[in-house]
Amino acid sequence: MSSSPTPGRDPAADTAGTARPAPASVLSDSEVEVLRGYYRQMALIRAFELRAAEMYTRAKIGGYCHLNLGEEATCVGLMDALRPTDYLFTTYREHGYALARGADPGRVMAELFGRTTGLSGGRGGSMHLFDTELRLLGGYGIVGGQLPLATGAALAIAYRGEPGAGSEAVMCLLGDGTTNIGAFHESLNLAAVWHLPIVYVIVNNQLGMGTPVAAAAGEPELFRRGCAYRIPGTRVDGGDVLAVREAAQTMLEQARTEHRPRLLETVSYRLRGHSVVDPARYRTPEDAAQLREKDPVPAFRLRLIEDGVLTPQAAARIDEEVDHQVTAAVDFADASPAPTVDTLFDHLYATDVTSVFRGLPGDPLPCHQAAGSAQDGG
Repeated sequence: MSSSPTPGRDPAADTAGTARPAPASVLSDSEVEVLRGYYRQMALIRAFELRAAEMYTRAKIGGYCHLNLGEEATCVGLMDALRPTDYLFTTYREHGYALARGADPGRVMAELFGRTTGLSGGRGGSMHLFDTELRLLGGYGIVGGQLPLATGAALAIAYRGEPGAGSEAVMCLLGDGTTNIGAFHESLNLAAVWHLPIVYVIVNNQLGMGTPVAAAAGEPELFRRGCAYRIPGTRVDGGDVLAVREAAQTMLEQARTEHRPRLLETVSYRLRGHSVVDPARYRTPEDAAQLREKDPVPAFRLRLIEDGVLTPQAAARIDEEVDHQVTAAVDFADASPAPTVDTLFDHLYATDVTSVFRGLPGDPLPCHQAAGSAQDGG
């Protein structure tokens, strides 16, 4: 069975258009540097994710691990559209978004390793990256778990101030499969009713784990699902970093100036299985060949070389530099300490709660807690 949402048709062909970089001869120096920076970020995410897969097989990373391989252009385009004051909520496939948002690769890798120097102190792992300084308010392991929280953050912004070009906004990422759960519809409905400054981004890699979108969605053009709540939607080619950036910038500007939600669908192609342990046997050899042709990293590299923005030598230097950067991130993570048992109950609450039992299984209850349990009939 083909993994394409509509058999025989590429959904990226129905996008809002692409934005090919102009030749270097007509670009300013700053514009050229932006494009080179995009390639560097995409190459960094690719190198990081490949090394993360390797570290998982070496048992350096435990638990679940979902990679952004094939989604690098979407990661970079979306993150560049955000302002530093905007808030980001992501899915469990979030390493690339954290890196493109500005997170230190060493701290991201350390979190995957479960070390104290990680973004979440080694307590969240791959699916729960968190950084308040970057306003990255979490990856979420529960499908759709981020939607109500992101909607609540947008409600807080609406309470704090009037709409305007200088106001904050929220971006909430979700996968294609999340559009079929109740929290998606409840959140969009509330955002529309309450006029909230939020952009919901469906990162459509065309497979809900192993199920093609068309086999699970009565309306496989997912950007249209906001019409029930009068939320405008747009679909873009997730392999085109400039098209993603421009669509996201436009929607974020509309959300912040009007305090009205928007729905953006980015169509990308996941190069590996759902997680690092998924062999993706549901893909045909034809599917695999198409994925290699649509790989956004070498495609963007080639475009920049053809347009004179990069030379082959400069691109090779960038590839080498990011490889060294990722090696340093692995070394940093490997040398970082693991959390100790005595910190097990740290960070349970934002403020101290005196009645929390902090013993390990089998430890006796403190006298006052034991007495309370007896009085309650426990």
